[in-house]
Amino acid sequence: MIFDYKYKGNSKVNTDANSVGMNFAPDVQRDPTFFVGKLHKKIAFREAISALHDVVVSDLRFVPKDREEYKTWLKEQESLWLSEYMAENQIEATRQRITALREELQEVYKEKNKVLGPFNKAKKAYFDYLYQKDRDAWFVLDPVITVHPDEVFFECFSQDESSYGKLSCNYNVFTQIDTFACGTTNIDYSQSLYNEFQKIRDYKETSFSIDPSGFEASTTNEETYKEVKIDLPDSWVRGFLQVSSAMTLPAVTFDLHPQDMYLLCSYLRRFKEQKGPRALRFILKPGQPIQVMFEPWNEIFTFYRSPYTGSQDKTIRIWGRRRLHILERLLPIAKTFTVHLLGNGLPSFFIANLGDMTFTLGLSGWTANDWSHSGNFDLMAPRSTVDKQTQELVFTALKKDWFAQPEQLSKTLGLDSHIVSSSLAAYTQAGRVVYDLHKGVYRVRELSQEPLSVDAFRFGSPQEEKADLLLKQQNIIAKGEVKGDMLHLSSKIKDGRQTYAVEAQIDKDNRMISGSCQCDYFIANGLRKGPCEHLLALRMEAAKAMP
Repeated sequence: MIFDYKYKGNSKVNTDANSVGMNFAPDVQRDPTFFVGKLHKKIAFREAISALHDVVVSDLRFVPKDREEYKTWLKEQESLWLSEYMAENQIEATRQRITALREELQEVYKEKNKVLGPFNKAKKAYFDYLYQKDRDAWFVLDPVITVHPDEVFFECFSQDESSYGKLSCNYNVFTQIDTFACGTTNIDYSQSLYNEFQKIRDYKETSFSIDPSGFEASTTNEETYKEVKIDLPDSWVRGFLQVSSAMTLPAVTFDLHPQDMYLLCSYLRRFKEQKGPRALRFILKPGQPIQVMFEPWNEIFTFYRSPYTGSQDKTIRIWGRRRLHILERLLPIAKTFTVHLLGNGLPSFFIANLGDMTFTLGLSGWTANDWSHSGNFDLMAPRSTVDKQTQELVFTALKKDWFAQPEQLSKTLGLDSHIVSSSLAAYTQAGRVVYDLHKGVYRVRELSQEPLSVDAFRFGSPQEEKADLLLKQQNIIAKGEVKGDMLHLSSKIKDGRQTYAVEAQIDKDNRMISGSCQCDYFIANGLRKGPCEHLLALRMEAAKAMP
């Protein structure tokens, strides 16, 4: 998918003995979005924006050792070793001939290195320069920044697509706000800009600007614009869409004291496991201090500063725990950390409360299980058929104030809550709306300049495509029974030669919170990678009968 950016120059920071001026270059091809103000919480902002940078550069994918040079050397040596072996077992004349060929071969290798040497050296120097001086050229997606009437927030995605970061700053972070225009844009955010952030000090006046002049395009100054066209993998886009969908799912929530988060990170710094399991096991008992077990050592920490206020005993395991080191820079300035756990092997969210700022770190089930390919959580979000006109009505009402709770929109528009939730879910999956987990509201956030094509992302997984095919091939009868606040669905679904007994539980917000199936996909994965095609087909069929 092609993303076309155009920046007026580069983002930059100007520093002197008494002041710091931060100027972000926005994408001038988007609707005008700008902000000009002066920072009040300087050090806290510096640490928070630096933690966001740590998300951008995070890449914990396994990288095997590069053995190309060794293989090349080995290939060259094979002929030499063979000649030495033959020379030891042949007559003197043959040995002399082999020695002469060996010397000739050495000359060929020298000539090869002489010809290709400058090219290889220049290539290495180029990539070293990019990494040291222009590291943003190694990254795929510039951060997304959104200006709203109550706050400014940055969003980014890690290189390995397993971590999501969001920094929200309300307007108390600024002592003076000169002007702003609400909207979303991409900003040019380079490695050199990050280095300049580290120079922010309390005694220096710091101005913050998403440059409004960036939208005053003039053909006479065309050379000042920097155009960037990026062939963005669909996985990056789908990852952003999955994060917000996962935020809306039911979760176990509790608070951790910053000292407890420090102990957690410190232990992971001190010890490195050599073999699995590599999970963190949260042991939660109502009214008792939260306990965390570190596997495989089975070391248990009791966090007496952090009691669990839930009503049921829970034990939840999460993987990919070393990604929590991203939060270390926030420990000195955080008041508390709110943790949202969706379940065993499912995503988790850690929200650092920084006073007038919040930092949200979203982690997929484990590092290799990235947001885009293995987390089809939009399939578990509220789903029903809502006509386009009604969807546009809901989006227009949301855009009027830029953010709102579903209940507010339902009351304002006089629509059923499940229609509003399904409409918002559709816009979330189209990249036009994001869910604010901290405040519990939906916000307008246009991920791209042009609305994403829903058709292009219609089937986010093979399971959804198979479910659609199952519905077309047969008449699935979905049985529904309401027990308490839960809708229990069940059916027998034929797939090929097999017939599966399928059950799903839908809560009052029209979200699938649990289910069961006899297929191989569900037995292997449960709901950790999203529902199987049979659960999806059951839900989609039941949705037709819903009012």
